[in-house]
Amino acid sequence: MSIVHPFLKACCMMDLPISLKWWINFLLCALLFGVSFGEVRYVLPEEMKKGSVIGNVALDLGLQVSELQARRARIVAEGTSQLCELDTASGNLLISQRIDREELCAQANICILQFQLLLEDPLQAFSLVLDITDINDNSPEFTTGDVKLDLVESTVVGRRFPLESAHDPDLGINSIRAYKLSNNDHFVLEMSTQINGNTYPELVLKKQLDREAEATHLLEINGIDGGNPVRSGTAFIRINVLDANDNVPIFSQRVYKASVPENSAIGTLITTLNATDLDEGVYGEITYSFSHLSDKMGGIIEVSPLTGEVRVAGVIDYEEASSHELGVQAKDGGGQASHCKLVIDVIDLNDNKPVIEIKSASANIAEVAKPGTMVALINIYDMDTGSSGRVTCSIPDNVPFKLESEVKNYYMLVTDGVLDREFQPEYNITVTATDSGSPSLSSVKVIIVMVNDANDNPPTFKHSQYNANILENLPVGTFVMKLEAQDSDDGINAKILYHISKDTNSEVSSFLTINPDTGELFTSRLFDYEQSAHFQIKVTAQDGGDPQLSTTCTINVFIQDQNDNAPVILYPVQTSGFIAEDVVPIEAPRGYLVTKVVAVDADSGHNAWLSYRIIKASQSNLFMADLHTGEIRTLRTFMEEDESKHTLVVLVTDNGRESLSATATVSITFGDGLPVLSELYEFADESQDNDNITLYLIIALSTVSFLFLLLISGVLYFNLCQRSYVYRSNTSSLPVFPTTYCTSTLTDFSRCGTLLREDRFDPFMTTGSWRGDFRFASNTDTDTLKKRSAAYQKSTLRHLSAERPSLKVRAGPTNPCYVIK
Repeated sequence: MSIVHPFLKACCMMDLPISLKWWINFLLCALLFGVSFGEVRYVLPEEMKKGSVIGNVALDLGLQVSELQARRARIVAEGTSQLCELDTASGNLLISQRIDREELCAQANICILQFQLLLEDPLQAFSLVLDITDINDNSPEFTTGDVKLDLVESTVVGRRFPLESAHDPDLGINSIRAYKLSNNDHFVLEMSTQINGNTYPELVLKKQLDREAEATHLLEINGIDGGNPVRSGTAFIRINVLDANDNVPIFSQRVYKASVPENSAIGTLITTLNATDLDEGVYGEITYSFSHLSDKMGGIIEVSPLTGEVRVAGVIDYEEASSHELGVQAKDGGGQASHCKLVIDVIDLNDNKPVIEIKSASANIAEVAKPGTMVALINIYDMDTGSSGRVTCSIPDNVPFKLESEVKNYYMLVTDGVLDREFQPEYNITVTATDSGSPSLSSVKVIIVMVNDANDNPPTFKHSQYNANILENLPVGTFVMKLEAQDSDDGINAKILYHISKDTNSEVSSFLTINPDTGELFTSRLFDYEQSAHFQIKVTAQDGGDPQLSTTCTINVFIQDQNDNAPVILYPVQTSGFIAEDVVPIEAPRGYLVTKVVAVDADSGHNAWLSYRIIKASQSNLFMADLHTGEIRTLRTFMEEDESKHTLVVLVTDNGRESLSATATVSITFGDGLPVLSELYEFADESQDNDNITLYLIIALSTVSFLFLLLISGVLYFNLCQRSYVYRSNTSSLPVFPTTYCTSTLTDFSRCGTLLREDRFDPFMTTGSWRGDFRFASNTDTDTLKKRSAAYQKSTLRHLSAERPSLKVRAGPTNPCYVIK
């Protein structure tokens, strides 16, 4: 439920004139709205059902319900689980999980849950505070359900026996309000107060005990809370009446003082209690225990019942409590007990890291911000004391920021240099807080600072000049090219718009249009290559900053020709009803020039290359048209049976991808007696010359091929020589054989030729003759060779036979001719 301001309710109930009441209501409501703007507090009881409505956030914050969905509203918890949710359709804040005040806030007097209503588009946050009130959902409960007491019958009337308090997690009126003891004749119940203000029940003896009359007393004690309906808890007290116990235990000190470092290990000895009892036997056996141990100390400190040693049983934290005061009871076997105080001081250790809280931070800073501009306000503190609580703060040296402190524990993060977003658009500033403890502890928090852009960079083109090629006759709106400029700024400062520069000639600027957002160029008119083949425009790129920055580039536009013009016949003149006649001598030889078709094409390049051919003739084998020149010549000499008049249709085509053509009609008449001009039949000689040229080309190609093959053979030969695959020998050392002597390893060519014996040399080739190692000898040397020693000839033949064993002698004719196999 939401809190309703009492003044608002009062102003609505005042019995005043309508106009005056309206103005008072308006002023009070405006005052209330101004005070509570930005935070809404809801007070609700714990244990509400899931789906229950807490309040209408939209109404309480003055928002339209439609805004919640449009702006993507959501509830964000701070440090707790998501206990509530937002119904964006109605604006209601609903319970999404069970809310148990005792689980969330233990026994704190105030239970506050903090939430944020976050609207994302645009970003806006509202604080929602849930004040959870207690309901009586817990019954009082005794730690021990059965309390046993042993009392001697001689116990003095009025003796008080402290009892354990019942525990109720609820607070205020819902917590324990009273204790009730069952009816009996010997005991009454009274309340006592500790030093810290907590109350506990005590059992008081009001009538002398008599073991012989009643040895056992069973009492019932009830702890009752103040809730509605009332809840209670019960425990039983069993009292055994013993024989007289004259002495009670006596502590050596009324107050024990001890100290223990925080975070000491479980089992650490704090102090040892000592009590004595003069009785013997069971009456002299002492047990130690804590009396009235608070919930906070339960499980942290324990005492040994037999030895009195007080030890650490849980986590001791100085920051929660710097000292503890405990009541200690020493009880003998007869039920007699005495009490003392135990004061434990907790020694602070450096166990808490410094806390870094960002009180205020600007996530964005302009790159033109002056040095000293504050970026964040930081609060740093340490829960420890002394030197352990002294904290120093620092940031890295490599950032253009520094820390300044004018108030203790508060630091300002300010700029300490010139920022450049293009160099570094974002800074992750690590704030380190270190205390002076031993060992020192430190905490780290990162502050992210975004550098906002300033328009300090103009757009830039990749090139200062661009070339564009456009085909003529393309339709208006044809894409030409895309220009792209880069701007290292960000956001609106980098938003580039393109336009034709004012420096461009006004007539030329109308040839193209440009998309201002994308930089795409389009044609705005039809282009004709024959009228204009090139023009130049300038394009300016301008950013959206303030002041605006711009840059300009030049575009050279070249118009490319298309085959859009058909050939035009200049000669013979083609007029309707009349065609000029060309006269040719009847004695004209083959190849005689009769006339020439002259045509032109307005296109250029390949599109203007013309070719001519006859597509129709009155006599097919009489005339021909040159493919490239359009000259019409005779194919043969004229004969008597040929007609005297001929009509030719010549097709003239250009060389475009889709060729265009025109036709020329040529009329030719034979003239008798006309002279034959030699210069008009040079075609025949040229034809002969062309035939000769063809023959020369064939001969030259064959020669080059032969030389190429010869070169390859030579290269292979020399490579084989270098690799020792070919046997070479100095020609001076080669043996010379006479013509009349030939062994099985030699080949004789002396009688294979047709020359006379006296007109030839007798060749003798060694077994390696295919490699070119040979010498020739004449007949006159035969006798000299025969005179050589047999040893030399045998050595030579043996060497040759070993190198070439594959040579054989084949039987030949009368004049022997030996051939290598």
